[in-house]
Amino acid sequence: MYAIVDIETTGSYAAAHGITEISILISDGKKITEKFETLINPGMHIPRYITTLTGITNEMVADAPKFEEVASNIYNLLKDNIFVAHNVSFDYSFVLNHLKTAGYTLNCKKLCTVRFSRKIFPGLPSYSLGNLCRSLHIEMYNRHRAGGDCAATAEIFHLLLRTDRAGLLQKSLQRNSKEWILPPQVPKEQFDALPYSPGVYYFHNEKGKVVYVGKATNIRYRVNSHFSNNKDSRQKQNFMRHVFSISYQECATELMAFILESAEIKHRWPAFNASQKRWEDVYGIFLYEDQNGYQRFCIDKNRKRLNPLHTFHYLTEGHAMLRKLVKDFALCPKLCFLQKDNIACEGIVNKTCKGACEKKEKPAQYNKRVKKACKELQSQQGFAIIDKGLNGNDKSCILVCDGKFYGMGYIPFDFPIEKIEKLKPLLTLYKENSTIKNLISGFAARNPENVIPLSH
Repeated sequence: MYAIVDIETTGSYAAAHGITEISILISDGKKITEKFETLINPGMHIPRYITTLTGITNEMVADAPKFEEVASNIYNLLKDNIFVAHNVSFDYSFVLNHLKTAGYTLNCKKLCTVRFSRKIFPGLPSYSLGNLCRSLHIEMYNRHRAGGDCAATAEIFHLLLRTDRAGLLQKSLQRNSKEWILPPQVPKEQFDALPYSPGVYYFHNEKGKVVYVGKATNIRYRVNSHFSNNKDSRQKQNFMRHVFSISYQECATELMAFILESAEIKHRWPAFNASQKRWEDVYGIFLYEDQNGYQRFCIDKNRKRLNPLHTFHYLTEGHAMLRKLVKDFALCPKLCFLQKDNIACEGIVNKTCKGACEKKEKPAQYNKRVKKACKELQSQQGFAIIDKGLNGNDKSCILVCDGKFYGMGYIPFDFPIEKIEKLKPLLTLYKENSTIKNLISGFAARNPENVIPLSH
């Protein structure tokens, strides 16, 4: 038997919203054998836009039963039947959540009339309930109310059963089928094509735009985990509503997957990604000559048309670099803006500064040490992280030039790893960010056997 369900709610996801109306039609696949319908007091205010859409007001539900008062009836109607709805994950998540709160554990097989309408009636302009009914010449009444929408869903479902000569609905109920867990718009063939390997996966909306990027040590398992759980979160419902296709890019290693995910999030700025979506102030160490002829280091934001000697992501990192240069090359902390002008020079007190800030050391002499410090600053280490490839004939390569992430890709297994310039043409260039920098430095520290120092 089938339980065809439609609900009206106060919002789009069950974790923070309530049910205002529910309709359940029990069907044997050909006709309706039992009906249940009631308004429900959600225990919260109904937003005005919801009232405009459904016509259900706060006054209408004031004396209606709370969900827990009808939970027993609802549970008994659903527990032994197949749960059917138009976009089943939405209705099921609300009913499951509310039953759980009332002390009932629901575990039904599910069927989505959106998904199977796409399979059995392909090529229609839209599969929303109203447009689908229009295309199939099914008359609707009481639109956006649970009873009317549930009756229309039942008619669609019965038509699907009569038209399904290939037995698609029954196949989807088999234990190993993933039909019911996927967003109704995503072709199951795309899920079946996902590999069991590390990489990055992309969720696309109806127009093909990437709305979510994720990394995985096993792409198939990770994508499955997004949809197979019964979470009542906003993210889950956003995925179920707005994801129309899935694509992926395999990576040879977990590190490459993590790096690619970070680069793609920064590049694409997907709507449903929360982590790593912050603008980073990338800073630089710059060199200029003051009016007295002294060469001076300073830290500033890295802007267009400026040429920094070195870039970094955190001010503390830049200050640490400058302090090391001041110590190693006997530079003046005041001329490097590590001290304010009205404070006595620490370098003179500690006898490391030779008096450039007080013009006791000539610019030419001071600038010689600045030049050496510049050379030290710009001679950051270059290295490659070499690891397994995608097949037996290649190796993965992550390249760092002058202390900065350059890019990554795959090189022939027997390719000589000696010079940075020879590797660059074989790799894909990516923009560095603080997450990628930390990933690489952490991996290099833990796995020195994978790190090969390089020269230009």
